[in-house]
Amino acid sequence: MVLFNPDSSGPLRYVNGFSKSIAGAESNVAIALSRLGHSVGWFSRLGDDEFGRYIKSVIMGEGVDVSRVVIDREASTGLVFKERFAHVNPNVYYYRKGSAASRISKDDINEEYINQTKILHVTGITLALSQSSREAAFRAVEIAKEKNITISFDPNIRLKLWDKEQAKETILRMAKLADIIFPGVDEGNILLGTDNPKEIGRAFLDMGCSIVAVKLGKEGSYIASREKDLFVKGYVVEKPEDTVGAGDGYAAGFLSGVLQNLDIQDCANLANAVGAMATLVRGDMEGFPTKQQVDIFMGIKEHVDR
Repeated sequence: MVLFNPDSSGPLRYVNGFSKSIAGAESNVAIALSRLGHSVGWFSRLGDDEFGRYIKSVIMGEGVDVSRVVIDREASTGLVFKERFAHVNPNVYYYRKGSAASRISKDDINEEYINQTKILHVTGITLALSQSSREAAFRAVEIAKEKNITISFDPNIRLKLWDKEQAKETILRMAKLADIIFPGVDEGNILLGTDNPKEIGRAFLDMGCSIVAVKLGKEGSYIASREKDLFVKGYVVEKPEDTVGAGDGYAAGFLSGVLQNLDIQDCANLANAVGAMATLVRGDMEGFPTKQQVDIFMGIKEHVDR
C-alpha cells in the first residue's frame, strides 16, 4: 500500500498535510532483510497507476527483486492513513478493499521462483485480504513444503480487515504449516486464549512449528524450540518515534540470524535490535538498519561519527 503519514497530530479531519511512503508487512520484511545484506524477492499485485509504480520503484530501489510482481489494470493500489496522538500508537485507516493486492490469486504464484529460495515468509495480513489472496498464500506454502523450504509466518492479526473467528481459524491452519512463527502476546490471547509466552511457545510447538519467537515489545522476546527455550532481553528506546514496523523488523532480524546459521539466542538478540531500531524513525520501513548500523547499535562495532 501507499502510506500517508500526517504532518501533525490529532483527528484526520484537522490534518492538512501528509508525507507519502509505502507500507506492507511482507515488503517491510523484504526491505529489512535486503538492508541486512540478504538476497530477497517480493511478489504481489500492484495497480497500473502512479501509486503502484511508486511502490514498485521504492522496493526495487531497496535491492529487492520485484520481477514477479503482477500489474493489475483493473484495480487500484491500496492506501493506508495513519492518525497520530501524542505518546500512543497511531490509529490506522485502510482503503484496500478490492485493491490490486487483494486480487492476488494462486494462479499468480510462480512455483519455479519459490523453489529458488531458502525461506518463504508469509503473514496473516495476506490471509485477511480476500478469498483469492488466502488461496495464493496457501498455494505458495504448499509449494515450499514440497521442496522442504523453511516457512516463516507472522500472524499479524488485523481485526479491521476480518472478524476474529475467521482470523483464528485461518491463522491456526497456516500456523500448523509453519516452521518459524512470530506471534505477539496479544495474538496468543486471540488464537490460543493465553498471553503467557511459555504457553504460547508450547502450543505452537505442539502444532508442528520448529521455532516460536514470541514478541514481547520493549521487554524483548521469548524463544521456544524443541531443544531449548529462553527469554532474550530487549533494547531500551527511551523515546520511540513510531512503533509500526517494529514487528516486521523483528522478523527480518531473526530470519537474518537463521540465514547466518546463528544460535536461536543470537537470532533473537539480532531481532530485538532490528525491531528496536525500527522505532527510531517515523514510517513503517524507514528505520530498518544496515548490517553495519545494527552492529554499532548492538555494540559489536565501534561508532565513529566524524
